[in-house]
Amino acid sequence: MTGAMTDLPILCAGSALWDIVARTDHAMKPGFDVPGRVGRQMGGVALNVALALARRKIPVELLSMIGRDENGVHLIAQAAAEGVGCAHVSRTAMTDAYLVIEGPGGDVFGAVADCATLESGGDTALAPLTDGRLAAADRPWTGTLVVDGNFAEPVLDALPDRPELALASLALVPASPGKAARMARAMRHPHATIYVNRTEAQILCRRAFDDAAAAARGLADLGASAVVVTDGGAASAALADTLVTARPPQVTARSTTGAGDAFLAVHLEALTKGAAAAEALAAANAAAAAHIARHD
Repeated sequence: MTGAMTDLPILCAGSALWDIVARTDHAMKPGFDVPGRVGRQMGGVALNVALALARRKIPVELLSMIGRDENGVHLIAQAAAEGVGCAHVSRTAMTDAYLVIEGPGGDVFGAVADCATLESGGDTALAPLTDGRLAAADRPWTGTLVVDGNFAEPVLDALPDRPELALASLALVPASPGKAARMARAMRHPHATIYVNRTEAQILCRRAFDDAAAAARGLADLGASAVVVTDGGAASAALADTLVTARPPQVTARSTTGAGDAFLAVHLEALTKGAAAAEALAAANAAAAAHIARHD
C-alpha cells in the first residue's frame, strides 16, 4: 500500500447490507434462549469501511450490489446521508443481510452472512472499473481500492491480472476466517496489502503461528507484498522489508462487530497521509479499541 496522497476517492468494493445484531450479557450454549437486545445497523465490510472513511471526511465511493427492495432503498439513502458515494452501486432485486449473536464482552457466538446477491453477481459490482465510468483497461485506476472476501473466488483470483487494476493500491480483507482462503491469489497483486487476523493468516499459510508477527512473516514469505495481522492484544504490519508490532489500548469490550473494518479505515487514512508504518498501526489500533468499547 502506497503512502502517496491522491485526489481520487477510495473505492470500497464488496458487501453492503443490514446487520441484524443480537447482544446479550448472558452465557450461551447451542439451543439456549437468553435475554438480550436485537437491533439493526448498516453493515457489510465494504460499507463499514466506506462509512468509517466518510466520517473522517475521506472521499469514498461504494462498489456493491444493493437491492431495489425497501431494505436497499433505505440502506443507500442512509449511507449517502453519511457521505458515502453511491452513484456506482449496482442495483438488483434483493439486498443481502448479516445476522450475528454477540455474547458477554462482545464476543461473537455465531453469525450467518447472506451475501448471495453479491456472490452470484460475479464481477458486476466492479463494472465501473472496466466500462470507463471510473477506469478501463487503457485507463487504469491509480487510487486505492478496498476489496472484501465476500466476492466469489474467481472474481478475487482475477484481481492480479486485471489491466484496469495494474496501478491500483489494493487493500484486501477476507471478511471472515471461512473466506480467508479466497485471498490466496489476490494477495499476490504487486500493490496489495492484505489485512487478516491470526486465524485467517493460519488458514492462508496452512500452519499455526504463535503471534501476529510470525503470521505476518509467514504471509510475506508466501508472496504477499504487504501484510497487516491483528491478534487481539497485538497487531503486526509487514510492509516492504519493515516489520512493526504495536499493542492496542486496553478497553472493556462491548461489541466486536465491525472493529476490523474500523481498524482498516484508519490504517488506510494514516498511510494515505504519509504516516510511518508504526504510526499508522498505532492509529488503527486506537480506532479499533474505541469501536469495541463504544456505547450503542
